[in-house]
Amino acid sequence: MMTVIQRRQALFTFFLLAGIAVASWVTRTPAIRDQLGVSIAEMGLILFSISVGAMSGVLSSGKFVQRWGTKPVIRAGMLTMWLGLAIMAVGLASTLALMVALGLMLFGLGIGLGEIALNVEGAEIERIMQRPALAMLHAGFSLGTFLGGMLGIALTSIHFPVTWHLALTALAGIPMTLWGLRAIPGGVGVESASEADVDDANTQPFKPWRDTQLMCISLIVLGMALAEGSATDWIPILMVDEHHVSAAIGSMVYTGFAGMMALGRFSGHFFLTHFSRVSVVRTSALLGLIGIGMVIFTNHPYIAAIAVLFWGLGTSLGFPLTISAAGDTGHHATARVSIVATAGYVAFLAGPPLLGFIGEHYSLRHALLVVLFFVGLAFFLARAVAPHMKESHSR
Repeated sequence: MMTVIQRRQALFTFFLLAGIAVASWVTRTPAIRDQLGVSIAEMGLILFSISVGAMSGVLSSGKFVQRWGTKPVIRAGMLTMWLGLAIMAVGLASTLALMVALGLMLFGLGIGLGEIALNVEGAEIERIMQRPALAMLHAGFSLGTFLGGMLGIALTSIHFPVTWHLALTALAGIPMTLWGLRAIPGGVGVESASEADVDDANTQPFKPWRDTQLMCISLIVLGMALAEGSATDWIPILMVDEHHVSAAIGSMVYTGFAGMMALGRFSGHFFLTHFSRVSVVRTSALLGLIGIGMVIFTNHPYIAAIAVLFWGLGTSLGFPLTISAAGDTGHHATARVSIVATAGYVAFLAGPPLLGFIGEHYSLRHALLVVLFFVGLAFFLARAVAPHMKESHSR
């Protein structure tokens, strides 16, 4: 059991570090935009580079896990993420938008590679422990974004150079990553992945697109991850440009979002022991609808800031609970987790640049109507996360 506890602690550390890394540049996006001198549309193009890297990572990570296991994929992903952050710092120091885009592409590649493997590892820990774990692990990411956001606010307020902020974050993260890797065993995901290609019942190839429940779960995670990703990439700029607050206040609002995400995920175990997973997912989506809707339709900056808190709380449990549902609502757990996690991370990372293009022609608030639609879809599809093949330990 001690080995499992150490693995869980290491995974929590990796999620925490990823959150800190994301918040380190998200809270400084207004400063990054100003330093590079780019428009909203040009910033959207820069953000598109993270989507290219992330999509490459998430689409290949499952196959890499099947071949080599989770540990080497986690190692490659985390170290690539830190390398991308360092290259971003160099690009900002040189005022080279292309180098910043390259750094973001590597940053996204690392996130895509590592996070899929981390979720497969987390689902394995849930099966071993026979109790929910992914919500708490994802809470590590939210805690990291909150802590990174607080640091970003402090550094923004004293006009600390964003170049040094990103560089020092990367330098601090590498040794912590190497320390955590010692607790991750080798070979996880290899054997189960090789078996996942064959249906246990009829020895036919596993065809996920024929699994209606799995496709509905994928749509739920798409909506919830899109809501989380759009907040992560655009809340500071949204508050500055649309609600006319200062850059420091914009970073504070994003940090509030991250704090509510952390609160929701840390309290996830309590709600899952008292309510069904379906009820928790449906309530989460409803809170997300309220928060995003208020941000879109209010013109008062303080009401919008409060709405962001509902947005964060509502979004908090969507991703981890759909990953849990993917792992225990049918056979082929590793393949199912990989598919749903891929859908989530594609939405998380590819959606925000699309919102940037829409926002350039209309407004960021109007672009959020797309997010509102998909979160509403998640609300109506929530029953798909109910146990199917066997009784879920997440209930």
